[in-house]
Amino acid sequence: MRHVAIVGSGPAGYYTAEACQKQFGDQVRIDIIDRLPVPYGLIRTGVAPDHQSIKGVSRRYEATALSDNVRFVGNVTVGKDVAVAELLDLYDAVVLATGAPADRALGIPGDDLPGVVGSAAFVGWYNGHPDFADLAPVLDGPGAVIVGAGNVALDVARVLAKTGAEFSGSDIVGHALDSLDRAMNERITILARRGPHQIAMTPKELGELGHLERAAPRVDAADLPPEAEDAALEPGLRKSVAHLRSFAASDVEKPITIEFDFYAMPIAIEGDGKVERVIVERTAIDDEGRANGTGETYVIPAALVVSCIGYRTPPIEGVPYDAKLGRFANDEGRIAPGLYAVGWARRGPTGTIGTNRPDGFMIAEQIADDTAEDYGKNGRAGLDLLLRDRNVDIVTFRDWQKIEAAEISAARDGSPREKFTSIDAMLAARAE
Repeated sequence: MRHVAIVGSGPAGYYTAEACQKQFGDQVRIDIIDRLPVPYGLIRTGVAPDHQSIKGVSRRYEATALSDNVRFVGNVTVGKDVAVAELLDLYDAVVLATGAPADRALGIPGDDLPGVVGSAAFVGWYNGHPDFADLAPVLDGPGAVIVGAGNVALDVARVLAKTGAEFSGSDIVGHALDSLDRAMNERITILARRGPHQIAMTPKELGELGHLERAAPRVDAADLPPEAEDAALEPGLRKSVAHLRSFAASDVEKPITIEFDFYAMPIAIEGDGKVERVIVERTAIDDEGRANGTGETYVIPAALVVSCIGYRTPPIEGVPYDAKLGRFANDEGRIAPGLYAVGWARRGPTGTIGTNRPDGFMIAEQIADDTAEDYGKNGRAGLDLLLRDRNVDIVTFRDWQKIEAAEISAARDGSPREKFTSIDAMLAARAE
């Protein structure tokens, strides 16, 4: 019997559990450990609340979680309640599937002013993550600036611009919905260092901006390359650029403008004790595709800056870490004997939710190659004894189902659930 511990209950964690089941059949016992009392990681707190179809993948994870040889161990922090070294003593394999939940810093003067937030924090706020429920972003003022040219930037812009009615059917948390519905920002600016042909925005997400009730997207036609050059793009990007061209051609006026500002990078954020303006430098792309400053600068008034420039995996004591890449140091998933990384914790914040599935199967094969059928380790029984001695209150998947039922019963009309935004509230719901 092999004993496997997976740290992190998001897509990478559950895909790895599924892969281990297929690799070892009933000759494996899998514990999925998570810091929060609730599972699913990015699906619960990272996917936009108005993209409910994407969240449907959690039903697949639920099937794995309810298997006889898989257990969810929530409310346990690895590195605090139990060390990685202790897990390695208890399990034949330990897989770090912690994702990359920490924001990369902008690294410019003023990026620590009140009003500057990272996308992980902002998205966590409107998705009800306990770490960010009290964020209180500034939603009134001269405008909001979003830094980044990917789908997360689009999610943030769309959420900022939507009316309360447009969130019908979503699971945005109530405190965020109330704040956003009262928001007074009339201009949302998306800063992209490079041009329309270099964006990482997908057609579906871009297209959504063209159908908002109170907001209209704008693109300066001068920023668009000659249309004939679109033919060389891959099909998805070509469709995305087509949306940008339609935004440039539109003359629809709405109360909120979502401005795409290409060839632009922030170089400083200024204000008297809070964000008041962003200093932006024009860029030009060199022959190697890099964006370089031109020396031309201008000012964008703003009270809120949301940085959507990428994420990092937080270090864990005792685990080799690649600070430059912001992930665990590993060789195709192997960190050290018996210790592995999967998903964003392995490769950095790249790829879609589905990209984590082949990652999980790769790690399962490595575990099969690296471990014997029975090392005689204690696995689950040993972890339970250790946590009991430390008075750690674990949350099981059955407990999570009680929490979920309480969230569903508390939902406002048209919403699938009203998420608990504190760990204490989650634990209390489990006990009812």
